[in-house]
Amino acid sequence: MQNMEEMMKAAQEAAAKIQQQMQDAQVQLDNIEVEGSSGGGLVKVRASARGRIIGVAIDDSLMKPEEKSILEDLVTAAFNDARDKADRKAGEHMAEMQQGMGLPPGFNLPGMG
Repeated sequence: MQNMEEMMKAAQEAAAKIQQQMQDAQVQLDNIEVEGSSGGGLVKVRASARGRIIGVAIDDSLMKPEEKSILEDLVTAAFNDARDKADRKAGEHMAEMQQGMGLPPGFNLPGMG
């Protein structure tokens, strides 16, 4: 019976370690920046790999009332570009983390994607 208790304790400790690594990974993802752009760089959006928007930069040449709909489209495209880059960067980071834990590629732990 003691052997089963030791196994349960070891499993709980492993789960706690993985949970802490997941929390650490989320913090790390929030510190990794990506930049999405559109219109040949006229609109840029900076985001964290976790998807938090950090900033938006719009070239002065787009600041004309008659260009409003073009600007809106470019901002949307830049946000989507940043989100795509953030998702890719997060996926790469999580794959590296899983590899570091000795898990096979593509192995899905709850909360890891």
